[in-house]
Amino acid sequence: MGRTTDFKLGLFLYCLFALVSITLLLFAGGFTTSIKAGMAFLDWPLSNGSINPEGWLTESDKFAEHSHRLLGMQIGLISMGLVLWTFLRESRAWVRRMAWALLALVVFQGLLGGARVLFDQLNTLAESNLVAQFFLVAHACGAMLVLTLLVSITFACSKSWITNRYSLPEDTETGSLKRLAWVAYLATFVQIFMGAVMRHADAGLAIARFPLANDSSLIPAYWNFAVSIHFAHRLGALILTVLLVYFVWRLLKHRSLDTIFVRFPILISVVLSLQVYLGALTIWTAKNPYSATMHHLVGAFLLATVWGITFILSRSRVSEAS
Repeated sequence: MGRTTDFKLGLFLYCLFALVSITLLLFAGGFTTSIKAGMAFLDWPLSNGSINPEGWLTESDKFAEHSHRLLGMQIGLISMGLVLWTFLRESRAWVRRMAWALLALVVFQGLLGGARVLFDQLNTLAESNLVAQFFLVAHACGAMLVLTLLVSITFACSKSWITNRYSLPEDTETGSLKRLAWVAYLATFVQIFMGAVMRHADAGLAIARFPLANDSSLIPAYWNFAVSIHFAHRLGALILTVLLVYFVWRLLKHRSLDTIFVRFPILISVVLSLQVYLGALTIWTAKNPYSATMHHLVGAFLLATVWGITFILSRSRVSEAS
């Protein structure tokens, strides 16, 4: 059997499996950061010189970090399978290119994770850990790009996409909605970036109260880098919430066109509400590792949801690419 544009149930299910796998990977990465276990092993790509290091099943820090490494390896293998599957069976060149881009990004992600370990001050004996923190933040943001690509490929391989279920009229209003969707996606990504900087600067409790910053004000009484990035993350959350509420309202105005203009607004609203609650819970529980990890994970879900509707709204542009 050669390349076709037909719906391939097996390929679509494989994409869903990839999404489940990256969800586990994102949780493992977030939990590793939450319990500060990123340097449980000082070497890379092996862990204490082994792919099955002693104690990793019984010691929590080693279990978190090694599980994260193994799940990252799994995503690499899944990406290879996706490249091979689309190369053999998928006639749409842009889908095949996305699969290759996914594999390249996953490999780059692995290198960033390795650099985070090798350039940590525990290995370099440097006076500060800024270099490792740079790789940490880049690694966290790269994971969101991997997720974005996987969501794109999954939608592209879905039956609804292939049967032109998501074909929308090209008019001024739709074009405006596309631009707003891109703004919403980029704003969500920037908020996740600030969250990554905050987490890896260990500033999650730089402002230890919520919603007030002190006894009587929303504004911190003193400032340093940790307080500034934490406050920026809070302010960004407020701005993003307003933007996404407006985006949801704009989507609902088009609900007569397709059910996606009902489903996505509901999904965005639910995930956004949960994310705000988890952010508050992280403060109220003094950064309980499970609360912090779920805040990180649901943030990724929010990005994926916003990207899903953005990708659909950009269908004409995507589909015309050769």
